[in-house]
Amino acid sequence: LKCDSVVSEISAGPGTVNFTINRELLAKTVLQQVWKDGSEYGVKSELFSTVPRQKAVIEFSSPNIAKKFHIGHLRSTIVGNFIANLKVALGHEVVRINYLGDWGMQFGLLGVGFQSFGNREKLKSSPLQHLFEVYVQINKAAEDENTKKLAQDFFRKLEEHDEQTLSIWKQFRDLSIEEYIRIYKRLGVHFDEYSGESFYQEKAQEVLEMLEDKGLLQKTIKGTGVVDVSEKKDLSAVCTVMRSDGTSLYITRQFLIISFRDLAAAIDRMNKHSWDTMIYVTDKSQSNHFQHLFQILKLMGYDWAERCQHVSFGLVQGMKTRKGEVIFLEDVLNEVRSRMLQNMTSTKTTKEIQDPVETAEKVGLAALIIQDFRGLLSSDYQFSWDRALQSRGDTGVFLQYTHARLHSLEQMHGNAELTDVNVACLQEPDAISVLQHLLRYDEVLYRSSQDLQPKHIVSYLLTLSHLAAVAHKTLPVKGSAPDVAQARLCLFHAARSVLANGMKLLGITPVTQM
Repeated sequence: LKCDSVVSEISAGPGTVNFTINRELLAKTVLQQVWKDGSEYGVKSELFSTVPRQKAVIEFSSPNIAKKFHIGHLRSTIVGNFIANLKVALGHEVVRINYLGDWGMQFGLLGVGFQSFGNREKLKSSPLQHLFEVYVQINKAAEDENTKKLAQDFFRKLEEHDEQTLSIWKQFRDLSIEEYIRIYKRLGVHFDEYSGESFYQEKAQEVLEMLEDKGLLQKTIKGTGVVDVSEKKDLSAVCTVMRSDGTSLYITRQFLIISFRDLAAAIDRMNKHSWDTMIYVTDKSQSNHFQHLFQILKLMGYDWAERCQHVSFGLVQGMKTRKGEVIFLEDVLNEVRSRMLQNMTSTKTTKEIQDPVETAEKVGLAALIIQDFRGLLSSDYQFSWDRALQSRGDTGVFLQYTHARLHSLEQMHGNAELTDVNVACLQEPDAISVLQHLLRYDEVLYRSSQDLQPKHIVSYLLTLSHLAAVAHKTLPVKGSAPDVAQARLCLFHAARSVLANGMKLLGITPVTQM
């Protein structure tokens, strides 16, 4: 074996052959690549050269209209946003869909409740809070036969398109979406399409007829409509799709109940978007629901059902604010912002920040996201404010702190210029560690693109931040010879650039001051 321009040394050990890479070449190649590709560094790698560009439809978040944005929807929102960001970065076309729970018997209850306890002024000023209060009040009377009957009548009128009833429902829906959009803006999340169960009323009827035509719909003795999804076709595994009173089942995604609307929505999206893959992001309690949904679509003759995927996640436990157990997402966002602001105010440097509240919001959100993304998505985890908000250790605060620190280094010493960098000045072990790590970024993106798990990127960015923190201590820019200072500045610029790229994929906005 001969050395060449890439391999500078070859030696034999006990049962091994050791290759030493030309370190100047390593430094030059990595820095040039990061500089040239910018925000596309890693995604232009040959690892992705054989991956076909596809169109993906991603359904995520999907809260229930007229109920406050529940904390349970946080995971679906940030996980779906991450998957969409990653696919877009890799050159795929993505349609982000929010499929709202905006139909069903609960609207019968809510309509009756609003007639009894509603207040139009409160509805306009804080719609979700007010509708939630109304829903809680009417729910107490939900067992009362008269209330039940009124709720059924209200919902029947909705189904029959009664104008007055529809206009109340539409107001609930429109005001709720307005408030959701405001919350999504705080999370840095957007959607291409707000869809919902209400869109598929007529189409659900078509699905019913298709199931009947194909002989897939069977009636039980009680008159319930079921589809046999068992392998041996012996009714050992059935899926309920219709109540005995003839109404289709809505939004009851638990209990192996499939609504015609879910089937209609999947078929409609294929007709509308001609997607290559469709991903549903919900908690793992709905795994059976999606398994059966895909099975029924396949029985109906839709082979594309094999390209549908359910990305499931576990539950977050122990999320409390100072006021106690948390139910609503906005309370968490306010809490993390105020705690972060408090932490920042107690440090000496915060006084110079232009917009401390905005910064606290971004850093707080990074803390929530990193704590959520550190493990496997399917795992439940115990939430801890103290752990999430530590400025040292493996947290989102530490990532933001590292980014801000590297940014201020560049501000202080002027921007690095790659043209005249002497790479011979970057041969210290701590510089080589950072360079080697930067070289691995594409592998990490590839792993995440294969299993849609953010933890690979999180772990990579945390290691990068720790390596950059060590290098920042041992390789000072200030007081070094000009060519050494310039080379180190280039190294830190490359580290900050890749750190920012990775953070953005996770749904985090990097801050420049902290």
